[in-house]
Amino acid sequence: MYFLLFLKSGDTEAWKPDAILADAGVVPGEEGSPQPSEPTPQGDPNCLVDLAFLIDGSSAIGKRRFHIQKQFLADMAQALNIGPTGPLMGVIQYGDSPALQFSLRTHASSQDVQRALEKMTPRGGLSNAGRAISFLTKSFFSKAQGNRSGAPNVAVVLVDGWPSDRVGDAAQLAREAGINIFFVTVEGPLKNERELVPEPDFAHKAACRPSSFYALPVASWAALGRSALQPLARRVCRPERLQCSRTCLNSADLGLVLDGSSSVGPANFRTLLRFAADLSRALRVAPSEARVGLVQYTYEPRLEFGLDAHRSRAALLRALAGVGYWSGGTSTGAALRFALERLFPRPRPGRRQILVLVTDGRSYDDVRPPALEARRRGVKVFAVGVTWAVPEELALIASPPAADHAFFVDEFEHLARCVPRILQAICDDFARRPGD
Repeated sequence: MYFLLFLKSGDTEAWKPDAILADAGVVPGEEGSPQPSEPTPQGDPNCLVDLAFLIDGSSAIGKRRFHIQKQFLADMAQALNIGPTGPLMGVIQYGDSPALQFSLRTHASSQDVQRALEKMTPRGGLSNAGRAISFLTKSFFSKAQGNRSGAPNVAVVLVDGWPSDRVGDAAQLAREAGINIFFVTVEGPLKNERELVPEPDFAHKAACRPSSFYALPVASWAALGRSALQPLARRVCRPERLQCSRTCLNSADLGLVLDGSSSVGPANFRTLLRFAADLSRALRVAPSEARVGLVQYTYEPRLEFGLDAHRSRAALLRALAGVGYWSGGTSTGAALRFALERLFPRPRPGRRQILVLVTDGRSYDDVRPPALEARRRGVKVFAVGVTWAVPEELALIASPPAADHAFFVDEFEHLARCVPRILQAICDDFARRPGD
């Protein structure tokens, strides 16, 4: 997940020769050559996030407000306790064009961040926050820049009044790339200035949902620290709420329920596992993002691994490859009930619960009671049938409308065709969810 903070300021950092850096929007300076003067603190392990602060350095900001922004960032670094096992922080400054001030890998302590902030000077020009968001999406959250797998990516955009360009489309692309976008807006436009704003209600459009969590309006620059510092620090360190990005696919817990009965056979069971792997490859698996658990069933269900067992996509795929075929009967109702109890014992705030059940025949037991229980709990169920599965039974298992959540193929080799259809249905369900 990603955090963005936009502030208008001057350039300081560089990673390449100066001519190349200028073209890339990176300012020559200290980037890539940090000089720690004291032992490096480890940071707060309860706040493992990667943060991008986008600061406003436009001509309209002025020295006083630019200094307030720098002080706000310094206080944030201190409040969050920057360190390699906790939050990491980088800064992009925007004016006419954006520039990297320093990346996530440059400074490993709050003190080093504060010293770097002191050197920053404003860039000038217009307040093009939209260009800065695009710049961040393309280049900031990469492994080369210090981004850590599994750490939420958060961007906090600080805006003086209103941006000079449009931010909605750029922010949507950032969210789809996995960045959680906060907007801190200070001294919004007066009534007679609103016609000058290129994108009315820009913060609500660009910030993640719910906007009451991701957007922080501040009445004046003098009130920035006392109004936004602690609320923002608390929200940044709540990974269970940072589900904005990953929109349709990565804000969910996915339970896979696979038929291991005798009629499936070892070869077809390997095809079932490839189907499960294909679904999993579409997810960004991490403790704060998508999690996947697996149940195999015959007469009885068996938990192969729970939602918390694998903390990365690579680990999950290895585990799927190692699942053994069981063989037995087909008690689909019992398997569905077991999956609800073991994978989804209780609702998790900010996280959707999805079950994908695959069977190749008619169930020995009644599937209706556990299917109704899944609906009562708000668990979305997809039912996939192969060869001898009964379409009417798939419709009973699947969440309504069955046309969107029940699928049938006549051969195991055709299961791969269902993967894009299921993923699209998951995204369609997400788009229809109640907004704020």
